[in-house]
Amino acid sequence: MSKVKILVVEDELIIADDICDTLNDLGYETLEPAINYTEALIRIEEEKPDIAILDIQLSGKKTGIDIAKKIRESYNFPFIFLTSNADKFTLNQAKEVMPPAYLVKPFSKDELYTSIEIALFNFSKKVGEVDDNNLIIKDSLFVKEKGYYTKINFDEILYLKSAHVYIEIILKSQKKMVIRTSLNDILEKLNDSFVRIHRGYIINTKYLSQITQSSVKINKEEIPIGKKYKEDILKRVNLI
Repeated sequence: MSKVKILVVEDELIIADDICDTLNDLGYETLEPAINYTEALIRIEEEKPDIAILDIQLSGKKTGIDIAKKIRESYNFPFIFLTSNADKFTLNQAKEVMPPAYLVKPFSKDELYTSIEIALFNFSKKVGEVDDNNLIIKDSLFVKEKGYYTKINFDEILYLKSAHVYIEIILKSQKKMVIRTSLNDILEKLNDSFVRIHRGYIINTKYLSQITQSSVKINKEEIPIGKKYKEDILKRVNLI
């Protein structure tokens, strides 16, 4: 598990540092700020942020809107536009890349937090959400804990267990997360590594170490196989 990782692209370093300090106070992880298009792409390639905050007006020929277009074309993660110019022309330019959220300087800590929440939520609605508090973006599950999102990569998950109206997510670290949803709903959003083997279990086949007539082992932990799911898991094993 990890904190939501945020890239700030702002050519005024004092403002960039102030935004990063505020983000850290809010419980997010911040990367070293980028001041232009080229630096932003380097940070994105090297650090793989979960979300970016892009000042529209940057030094150099390319703007934050150009960065947003590149993100849409090549990287596909959410971003927020940041600007001190809320004129009609700027807004129309920004709308062309459909930002999940938009911040106008000066803004408050609460406005920054709300914009990030909206951006993550709106983006997840396009790629497959679980519910308002638990989002799926790319190959990660964002679980809300104490008001903030925690990121869980699919590769960190060993298996999921039904617990009435909740699901227990068992991680490689042996930590357990609990979210409110159903196995049916979350299975539709997970990738092809996950398969349901029982009415109460979904496993990550990457960690499947043994299969018997009645159970499987996931990292040495034995999990039962339901009769109606057995054929599906055997087909998956042949493909692994």
